[in-house]
Amino acid sequence: MTTNTTAKNAESRKALPARPLLKWAGGKTQLLGEILPKAPQKYGKYIEPFLGGGAVFFALKPKSSVISDSNPELMNLYAQVASHVDEVIRCLHRYKNSKDIFYAVREQNWKELPKPEAAARTIFLNHTCYNGLYRVNRQGHFNVPYGKYKNPKICDEEALYAASDALKSAVIVCADYLQVLERYAQPGDFIFLDPPYLPVSTYSDFKRYTKEQFYEEDHRALAKEVKRLHELGCYVILMNSNHPLVHDLYSGYPVEVVPTKRYISCKGNSRCGEDVIVSIPPKRRLQVHFAPEPLAEQVSRFPATRFMGSKSKLLPEIWKVASQFQFHTAADLFSGSGIVGYLFKAQGKAVISNDYMAMSAVFAKAMIENSSVTLPLDEAKILLSPKYENDHFVSRTFDGLYYSKADNELIDTLRANIAHIKRPYKRAIAMSALIRACIKKRPRGIFTYTGNRYDDGRKDLKKSLEEQFLEAVAAVNRSVFDNGQTNRAKNCDAIALRIPTPDLVYIDPPYYSPLSDNEYVRRYHFVEGLARDWKGVEIQQNTQTKKFKSYPTPFSTRKGAENAFELLFKKYAKSIQIVSYSSNGLPTKDEMLALMAKYKAHVEVIPVNYRYSFGNQGTKVNDNRNKVQEYLFIGY
Repeated sequence: MTTNTTAKNAESRKALPARPLLKWAGGKTQLLGEILPKAPQKYGKYIEPFLGGGAVFFALKPKSSVISDSNPELMNLYAQVASHVDEVIRCLHRYKNSKDIFYAVREQNWKELPKPEAAARTIFLNHTCYNGLYRVNRQGHFNVPYGKYKNPKICDEEALYAASDALKSAVIVCADYLQVLERYAQPGDFIFLDPPYLPVSTYSDFKRYTKEQFYEEDHRALAKEVKRLHELGCYVILMNSNHPLVHDLYSGYPVEVVPTKRYISCKGNSRCGEDVIVSIPPKRRLQVHFAPEPLAEQVSRFPATRFMGSKSKLLPEIWKVASQFQFHTAADLFSGSGIVGYLFKAQGKAVISNDYMAMSAVFAKAMIENSSVTLPLDEAKILLSPKYENDHFVSRTFDGLYYSKADNELIDTLRANIAHIKRPYKRAIAMSALIRACIKKRPRGIFTYTGNRYDDGRKDLKKSLEEQFLEAVAAVNRSVFDNGQTNRAKNCDAIALRIPTPDLVYIDPPYYSPLSDNEYVRRYHFVEGLARDWKGVEIQQNTQTKKFKSYPTPFSTRKGAENAFELLFKKYAKSIQIVSYSSNGLPTKDEMLALMAKYKAHVEVIPVNYRYSFGNQGTKVNDNRNKVQEYLFIGY
């Protein structure tokens, strides 16, 4: 056969309608006329975690799909038809419809056969056994008797090739349905659920298990999962018998009763029944997949920073969400580097930028609250020369720890001169520049170690502290602008902060994880000390780094973090709430959603793939431990 002929045959097979390969108890072929009109016209992935015979999957032939079942023999069949259909067909051609061959094949252990042969065995037994049943005994051995059919179609090549084409684009999984949905379901996906049915006799009979061991608690768990999928923004169609509990579990959704025939039943008088179709459209969600209003050009003028937890790389994702709401005032409760508050200012909002760390409040004072004042470079240069008597605090306290003697003396000179600047915004610019210069002059930009063992030779480390200071002044000056609003910088505990209720609050607290600490003060104690001039802090003289005692924070324990979140959600219940949190943080994603749902009618979570610029606990930048998902929780 020529290559062209082979290609033509492949193309002609793709045009064939796919159909189920097996006769399957509960198969939905006869109900496709009821089900397909209810399927969404557009969706992301198609997911069917109780696949069985797969009638709906084959009818839809989706471009992207995840199909699954907990039956490993069944899923091996689909996997082999998808990838080795010719081998499966060759194996099927060796089978004959006879009682002796049937029972000999039935005695085989499919797990011990080559996978394509095991798939062919499954098809052969299904086509020749009694009524096409699939049943196993307690040892897991197929035990349906021979069907005595005169001429069953053991190998339907046309159907196998059409099914193979449909299956090639599918992710084929053998797993519990909850695991599949948790891993794969995303907003906009179409989920078709056809679980083992409830018994159709009396309600008390339901307390016994079904043939496939799906108990009452399993159906209740499924209903809970359906609710989660609805909240997530998925399209869901669920099938079940017309049973009182089904109507009770899905009372909030459209439920349609349809007549059906049960061809598998051996009793003619029990082959009629009623099914229900539960059709659940996705809950209204934020349109995060659409292009938002672009970021203002001004945002790019915020000085670049390596500040721990900075959201500079996530600004487009944050604005995707925030731009969908109408709001005038915004509060950034844990401002850190100040970049998110600056984003809101650049977008024309009235901003309150708050942080419990003084250095963050200094940044916000210089670049968010400040609308017009700059520090001319000639004035900044004057600050580099001794003018006022200084206390030589840095030279004495941190001698030999972080900087050279000359750099320590320059820092003390700048401290003394900056303290005498009368205009608060100029003073804030100068202090911001000094803090930035110290961070840039420090390998890794942190103060959890002494010396220069992490010196990687980058350009910033080769520049003098004087050059770094003047460059930082120029960078902060460029960031100053007037957005026509009154903006404020605060230095307060977020829970104790007293401000008029903002239209929107952005919450980016320290992430609690048992695997790493979240102590910003420990990493930045030296520059935080600069911002506070070491007033009101207790330096721990016994420590090598001469750090001072960290500020008390509820986010240092799991229970404390949970309580703090609840207090914040309650306090700002009337505001739009956007929360940044990490997939490796606690409380968990579901716990966060539950906490927020106490105070907001609509709660959503948007996962964002993100890699930290540096990790904790000896993590290397390029290994997998600093690769996480950043979550944006939205309450409105």
